[in-house]
Amino acid sequence: MPFRIALSGLNAAAADLRVIGNNVANASTTGFKKSKTEFADVYAASSTGATTNSTGAGVKISSIKQEFSQGNIDFTNNNLDLAISGEGFFRLSDNGTTKYSRAGAFGVDREGFVVNNENQRLTGYLADANGAITNSLGDIEMTTGRLDPSATSQVTITANLDSTETAPGVNFDRTDSSTYNHSTSLTTYDSLGNAIVQTMYYQKSAANTWNMYSYLTDPSGADIEMLPTGASATTPPTPSVLTFTTSGSLSTVVPGSSGIAGYQDAAITGSAAMNIGIDVSNLTQFGSTFGVDKLVQNGYEEGQLSGVEVSNDGIISARYTNGQSQSIAQVAMARFSNPNGLTQLGDNTWAETAESGAALAGTAGSSSLGLIQSGALEGSNVDLTEQLVNMITSQRNFQANAKIIETADTVTQTILNIR
Repeated sequence: MPFRIALSGLNAAAADLRVIGNNVANASTTGFKKSKTEFADVYAASSTGATTNSTGAGVKISSIKQEFSQGNIDFTNNNLDLAISGEGFFRLSDNGTTKYSRAGAFGVDREGFVVNNENQRLTGYLADANGAITNSLGDIEMTTGRLDPSATSQVTITANLDSTETAPGVNFDRTDSSTYNHSTSLTTYDSLGNAIVQTMYYQKSAANTWNMYSYLTDPSGADIEMLPTGASATTPPTPSVLTFTTSGSLSTVVPGSSGIAGYQDAAITGSAAMNIGIDVSNLTQFGSTFGVDKLVQNGYEEGQLSGVEVSNDGIISARYTNGQSQSIAQVAMARFSNPNGLTQLGDNTWAETAESGAALAGTAGSSSLGLIQSGALEGSNVDLTEQLVNMITSQRNFQANAKIIETADTVTQTILNIR
């Protein structure tokens, strides 16, 4: 009997050394989770259940469990390298089979899909044509095309008009700077992405009252007065009239043929007619110099893909040369009520089992799921110092069980030598 007991101890110690060896071997494996061996004692079965006088029958391995503690975050230069800080797994598609992983070394394959080194595709909640994230779950595909231009439809200006200035007292002529007080310009875009310069002129007409004119300059350099839809281009322009209160805030706006809602003939560049609304609600008139604090518009020219960004909540956005960005997808994540119940598949992946419970899908930062760090990888959670200490302990256990076999053999030999 001592031989079998000691043999079970040798097997247990050898298994423990194999687990420790696997941990040490994967000390530099991205997303690796260390394991530990758990043992249980063995007693002979009894019909009465009494084991008071039993010496025991050895040891067995009750479980080899992984520890899903956080690994160190190591930063890289690849924006598609993703690390999970907190709970959760990446959701992968392997030819239709769903797998889970903590290793986030991703790239783009020749078909444009985001994949890991095993060509398993990262899945996520896909965006629609306008860049809005939907509930549609699928393989994340990077766009490699260009972003179509968008015509300007709104201009917003925040500025101060100097209340101390005097009115020019003459008819407005955009070619003569003495007929107006100030002007400001910005670049807008038509439906084909052509840059169209829009210039707004401010002419003081009376105390607390200003005239505003707006003109567009097409790519050829010709000026086009902005007119309401249906107005005749031969009609003399009438300004939009801006009236301010005695406290300097904008009181009323009376749109004229030039200023607030504009129209440009499509024949100028071959584009669709431009209809631009001008938001002047933030204009003020104080006794300080003329100054523009904000002048923005919502159009843009055609853009080429220049890079990819991933936010902490897992939204993957394409960045374009025209300064725009558009969401492509949001990385899908999963968590389990019992991660130790997952089946290890190798290649840093796990599969769902009945013991692990069903995968609870979600996005980074929601439902106890961790955040995603772009340009980083989660390292192995193996502590080499701890493993080396465990190795020494297992080695001692192995030696001690071997000594029991040696001692039992000596006792047996002594009995055999009795005359």
